[in-house]
Amino acid sequence: MSEELSFFNQVYEIVKCIPFGRVTSYGAIAKYLGTAKSSRMVGWAMNNSHVALQNIPAHRVVNRIGLLSGKQHFGTGDEMKKILEKEGLEIVNDQIQNFSHHFWDPQIELKY
Repeated sequence: MSEELSFFNQVYEIVKCIPFGRVTSYGAIAKYLGTAKSSRMVGWAMNNSHVALQNIPAHRVVNRIGLLSGKQHFGTGDEMKKILEKEGLEIVNDQIQNFSHHFWDPQIELKY
């Protein structure tokens, strides 16, 4: 990945690779970027993604146990849940069910 891309743009490029019906975590993205302790920065990138000039599927990024921790950034309180459910995921109490089955790991899936 090009070093001239900002951290946020690097995050966005990874998030755009997450397939329909799959999710990843802030930490998995940070680890892939070689900054394992910067999962909070990945969260900030996701918070900022609505102003990006790209279509960023931020709804596919959740916390390490599958909780919809960024749901407050999707307009209504249940918008993130609705989008993920349309992609075939089951959400109970703001947590993705069978999370490990739906988890997409950029370390494994991306070969940059």
